[in-house]
Amino acid sequence: MQFFTADTHFFHERLLGMSEFAPRPFLTVEDMNETIIKNWNRRVGENDVVYHLGDIAILHTRPEKVALEKIFEVLDQLNGRLVLIKGNHDSRALFKYLEKHNHPVGNHQKFEFHDVGVLIKMNHRQYYMTHYPMMMGIVKQIINLHGHIHHYAVPIKENINVGVDTPETDYLKKKPPFGTPFSQAEIEEMVEGKATDFAKRH
Repeated sequence: MQFFTADTHFFHERLLGMSEFAPRPFLTVEDMNETIIKNWNRRVGENDVVYHLGDIAILHTRPEKVALEKIFEVLDQLNGRLVLIKGNHDSRALFKYLEKHNHPVGNHQKFEFHDVGVLIKMNHRQYYMTHYPMMMGIVKQIINLHGHIHHYAVPIKENINVGVDTPETDYLKKKPPFGTPFSQAEIEEMVEGKATDFAKRH
């Protein structure tokens, strides 16, 4: 199965508590990291694929190698294979470190890397997955899944924020626990819900 997420921001202390940017209700980054890992692994199986649309972690520990080791340790606890699309907070050094420590999961490698985006087909639609929201103009059956904007949503029906703190879970009948990657069914529910919402308003 395929799942989708973004903006996990593992280790990012500035998001804890009442951050103005993207508040998260945790006292420590350890608590936040463990919650995401637990909720992720409840849903994602070993052979599933998770598209992570950027901003994996922010950790400014020195030396840098220590920070990269800690991020790798967290990512290696996550079930499934990770298709990583580079976010603005994801360093080239992180991708190089993960590539160096990549290892097989089934018939594939644990990590796959993309600098800009990935296009997939799913249930008669094309999904263009990027970190930043894309302004695609008038398109038919193409949806942009993205992260980057945390608890904001782009006021365009073809753009769906799949970050862990997206407000577009309002289109779901049942919101998954914090940090849970979204299933294909939930993505389609968000797409349909946003399209219906916009049809009422425009």
